[in-house]
Amino acid sequence: MQTRDVVVIGGGAAGMFAAATAARNGADVLLMERNNRLGTKLRITGKGRCNITNDSTVTEVLDNIPTGRQFLQSALNAFTPADCIELFESLGVPLKTERGNRVFPKSDLAADVAEALARYAAESGVERMQARATSIVSEDGKVCAVMASGTIIPCNNIILATGGLSYPATGSSGDGYRFAKSLGHSVTALRGSLVPIVAEPEICGQMQGLALKNVRLSICTEKGDVVFTEMGELLFTHFGLSGPLALSASSHMRSIDSTNYFAYIDFKPGLDGKMLDERILRDFGKYSNRDFINALGDLLTKLSIPQIVAKSGIPPHMKVHSINRAQRAQLIEQIKSFKLEVSGLRPVEEAIVTSGGVDLREINPKTMESKLVGGLFFAGEIIDADGYTGGYNLQIAWSIGFVAGRSVSGNK
Repeated sequence: MQTRDVVVIGGGAAGMFAAATAARNGADVLLMERNNRLGTKLRITGKGRCNITNDSTVTEVLDNIPTGRQFLQSALNAFTPADCIELFESLGVPLKTERGNRVFPKSDLAADVAEALARYAAESGVERMQARATSIVSEDGKVCAVMASGTIIPCNNIILATGGLSYPATGSSGDGYRFAKSLGHSVTALRGSLVPIVAEPEICGQMQGLALKNVRLSICTEKGDVVFTEMGELLFTHFGLSGPLALSASSHMRSIDSTNYFAYIDFKPGLDGKMLDERILRDFGKYSNRDFINALGDLLTKLSIPQIVAKSGIPPHMKVHSINRAQRAQLIEQIKSFKLEVSGLRPVEEAIVTSGGVDLREINPKTMESKLVGGLFFAGEIIDADGYTGGYNLQIAWSIGFVAGRSVSGNK
């Protein structure tokens, strides 16, 4: 069997782009993907809409990368958000920019992005093989072959772009970490980032299915330090909190194993305390002879009322005309700052992004080549670098994929 210049293991966002870049730079490239189509995870990202990047400067992107910021500086300057936007527009994917500079395809279809990238790879001369790599063979400190389905594929270089552990149904089973370890690399602790939050299931479970828009979620440490605060959409589940706000918040809880966190929900962020009190007084006047628990339906959602009432300490069947100012203040506090103790995050398999991965100290940031094994390159989620929500993680994938593909093509 012929010796390939490059074998790319993993046909996701980073893998496809790395393969296409290497081929366009003159390398003979084989892209190995276990699924029957490329970009399986890419097709479901962003609720199927695909937030491909964030239309901001490199400095702004770096400010939204808590892990691997310094390491990624060179790659992000090599392939910027502006480069990403230009590329996909040139590939026939019209784009639009939404709140927070998030960039999406105008069609709101992630499949359009995946298909465009797959075409780009094919048109660049990338050969595709549907197979699952089982091991990497090295000799004299350099990679020399990939084993897949009992077949040995000789090669001069390998780009590992196998993804993390999130969404295992898409093929992210952790193979890449196993390959890296077998070649002497270290892998840092793996956990979910952009993942639902476990918080007081006995309370949240009573509100299971409640989806709220335009609420504010804040995450604070036990000492009162605010690590996250943002308005948006929140979903209560049987275990705690999910939805866009919870996923975003989780990536800021970097010390979950050693720090106690608390979630605070502001159900009415558009009203300050004085305005909310005036609103409550109007409702109480309207329903003056009702029980307290039955007088809040105009202000709050049905599922949230019993929990807010319980935390307020006001007897649920007290007539509202008997509620005094101090009790109203207790109610306002619960509406504006509903407190939940966080006990953890959901498993990494439920995360959008895997935090942790191949130790960055063992990778050359300017080439993405291993410092330990010649001809071994890394691209995408497999390395220990991740960003906050907003298109930053896919931008990391594009930038790393570009650098790996460009560098490996010069290593033929």
